[in-house]
Amino acid sequence: MTNTATQTPTRANNRIGVVRDIAAELFAEKGFHETTMRDIARRAGMLPGSIYYHFPSKADLLAGVYEEGVSRLLARIDAADPGPRAEPWARLEAVMTAHVEAILDRSAYARVMIRVLPDAAPGAAARLIEARDRYEARIAEVIARLPLAPGIDRRLLRLFLLGAANHVQVWRREGGRSPAEIAVALVRLLRDPARGHG
Repeated sequence: MTNTATQTPTRANNRIGVVRDIAAELFAEKGFHETTMRDIARRAGMLPGSIYYHFPSKADLLAGVYEEGVSRLLARIDAADPGPRAEPWARLEAVMTAHVEAILDRSAYARVMIRVLPDAAPGAAARLIEARDRYEARIAEVIARLPLAPGIDRRLLRLFLLGAANHVQVWRREGGRSPAEIAVALVRLLRDPARGHG
C-alpha cells in the first residue's frame, strides 16, 4: 500500500522547486516588476492560486529565488575553496574563479542575483539583504586572511572585487579569457598594489 502521507510533502517540495526555477527564468528574462504571478503560473502549467499556496506574494517568491541562488553560489565557492591553511592569495584566486564561473554560466539564478537589487521588492528587502550578506561574509572571511598593507580598507576591497567580478559578464566575449584567467588577473591587480610593490 502506498503511504500518501509521506508522498505529499515530496510532491509539494517538487512543485516549489519547479515554481522557483520558472520564476528565476522569468525574473532574469523580463525583470521582477515586469513578471506577474500569472506569467509564472502559465509557464508552470498551474493555476495562479496554486502558486500563492506556496509563496504568499511575488516578493516572497523573489526572496526564495534569491536565497536559492546564494545557496548554489556558496556551494560552488565551498567546493573550490582550498581552506584557511592555503596561501591566502591563491585561496582568493580559487574562490574568485568559482565566483566568475558562476557569473558567466548565465544561470537564471545568477542573473537574478546580479540584476535585482533589494530595494526592487520592499516586501522582500530584508531577506534579500540577509542572503547577500551571508555570501559577502563568506568572501570577507577569505579577504580577512590576506596580508595587506596598513590602511587598506578590507570592506571596500571586497566591494570593489565583487563589483569587478560581477561586471565580467558585460564585457567578456566567447573565446576570450577563461574564468580562471580573469579571476587570477583580477586578484593580482589587487595583490601587488596592496603589498606596496609599486
